[in-house]
Amino acid sequence: MSTAWHTLVGAADLSAALEHPTTVRVFDCRFVLTDAGAGEAAYHEAHIPGAFYAHLDRDLSALAGDGGRHPLPESEDFVAWARRHGVDDDTQVVVYDDGNGAIAARLWWLFQWAGHARVALLEGGLAAWRESGLPLQSGVPDLPHAGAMTRRPSVFETRTIEAVERLSSDGAACLVDARDGARYRGEKEPFAPVAGHIPSAVSRPFVDNCDASGRFKPAAQLAEDFAGLGMGVAETVCYCGSGVTACHNILAAVHAGLAPPALFVGSLSQWVLDDSRPVATGPA
Repeated sequence: MSTAWHTLVGAADLSAALEHPTTVRVFDCRFVLTDAGAGEAAYHEAHIPGAFYAHLDRDLSALAGDGGRHPLPESEDFVAWARRHGVDDDTQVVVYDDGNGAIAARLWWLFQWAGHARVALLEGGLAAWRESGLPLQSGVPDLPHAGAMTRRPSVFETRTIEAVERLSSDGAACLVDARDGARYRGEKEPFAPVAGHIPSAVSRPFVDNCDASGRFKPAAQLAEDFAGLGMGVAETVCYCGSGVTACHNILAAVHAGLAPPALFVGSLSQWVLDDSRPVATGPA
């Protein structure tokens, strides 16, 4: 396969690539925050042929602690996990979940963060695959040969909570909140003990990156949307509840032609661990 995908790929193109499975590795990232076993159970029932399961809590995060609900795994641990699933430096990785990529974008970001740029999200996820009438399989495929992926330099960066405190205080950066508007405004908060948003942050619900079918909006439209938020002008840092759906905004920004914003991994789940940090409510 000569074409390399770095942001998005359609179901038809992935299906054609799977005719040469040694060059492609697919990961199913379905996950339900309120039922940690549901996505894996659904995977065992039916998934894209050859796909392996990537569990948000077990594979794409470290143990929760003072870094928030979904801290990053150590880069060496993540690379070792990728190798165990047969990923080499030239492997094309494709990630998907149920639909719009809310969870799969986290794995896309992790590969990019580890310097593996040949990774793309399946447009429309498993729903698009089913709609195309493409085959599914059950069970777990045989593990491939051990891969030889290496940790390489990357332009994808993170920001510590100390950096975000400074950026929020001086207002010099564009902090972008990926949660839905009601959570941003503090009208509800199902996961954190305090509702609201980091002061000076702007709201960009990640669902706004996609159309009703779960496919990403045109790059030009996304670029216009992000310019309206101030992204691409000042330093941009994306966050959400725990550093997962923020990756969706980063993917959308890269797809729109922007430099990748930084990720505040701890997000609101880390911010509110210290009740001396202010939390804003209401519209921007």
